[in-house]
Amino acid sequence: MKANRRNFLKRTSAGVLGIGALSFPEMSYAAMAEETTVNMKAELKLGVASYTLREFTREKALDMTLRCGLNRITFKSMHLPLDSGAHTIREAVAQCKKKGVVLYGAGVVYMKTKAEVDQAFEYAKTAELDMIVGVPSHDLLDYVEEKVKSYDIKLAIHNHGPGDKVYPSAESAYVKIKDRDKRMGLCIDIGHTQRIKRDPSQDLTQFFDRVFDIHLKDVTASEHDGQTCIIGRGVIDFPAFLKTVLKLGYQGTLALEYEAEGNDPLPGMMESIGYVKGILSTL
Repeated sequence: MKANRRNFLKRTSAGVLGIGALSFPEMSYAAMAEETTVNMKAELKLGVASYTLREFTREKALDMTLRCGLNRITFKSMHLPLDSGAHTIREAVAQCKKKGVVLYGAGVVYMKTKAEVDQAFEYAKTAELDMIVGVPSHDLLDYVEEKVKSYDIKLAIHNHGPGDKVYPSAESAYVKIKDRDKRMGLCIDIGHTQRIKRDPSQDLTQFFDRVFDIHLKDVTASEHDGQTCIIGRGVIDFPAFLKTVLKLGYQGTLALEYEAEGNDPLPGMMESIGYVKGILSTL
C-alpha cells in the first residue's frame, strides 16, 4: 500500500483521538471552523470526464456515472461528436437532463485550425455548455479569445504532461493566457502534472485565479511512463491535494478521468471516488 494511503489512515485515527483532548472554548472555535469546512465540502462538485467511459455508448456512460454517485459530466467526442447537427446535440442534452446528469462541458477538444475553433464554440453554444476543455494551438489564441468574448463560453486549457509540445504543464498554458480575457483559463490534469514532476497542490495554488476545471487521476510514478491507476494506489498525495482544494475555495468540478481498464472501468471508478469521498469526510 502506498505511503499516502497509510498517512491518510494515520491522520484519520489521530484526528478522532484528538477530539477528546479539546477544552470547551477550543470546541467552540473548532465547531465554527468545522462548519466552514462542511459548507465548503457540501459545495464541492464531483463529476466524470467521459473519456473514462470511451468504450461505452452515451446512455451507458451516463448510467455508469450515476452508479458512481456522480451527476456531472463533460462529453468527449465519442459521446457527442463535434460535427453533430443541432438536433443531435439537443437530443443528447435532453437525455442528460432526463437522467439527472449535468452536462457542463466538452473536451478535450483539439483546435488546430480556425474551422475547428468555430466548430467547437458553435457546438458548445448549441449544447448550452459553460465551458470547453480544449487544446488550442498557440497561433490561434488570439482567435480563440475573440470567440470566448463573443460566445461568453469559458475555455479551460488542458495540460498533457511530458512529451506534449503544446501544453505540457499548467504553467505552460498559464503564461499564455494570464493577461487575456478572464474566461480563458485552465483544466489542470493532476496526473499529467505529477508525471512531469510537478506538485499538483502547488500548481493549483500558484495558478488558482485561472483554474476552471480539474481532472482527477492517480498515477503509478512521477515519470514519463507513469500510468493511470486507482486513486489512492499511486504516488499523488490526495489528502494534501484535496485539503488545498478546500482551502482555496475551489468552485469548479473535480472530474474523474480514469484511463485504465477501458473495457471495465466501473470498479476502479467506484474505488477512486470512494477514496476521494473518504478523505473529504476527514478534512
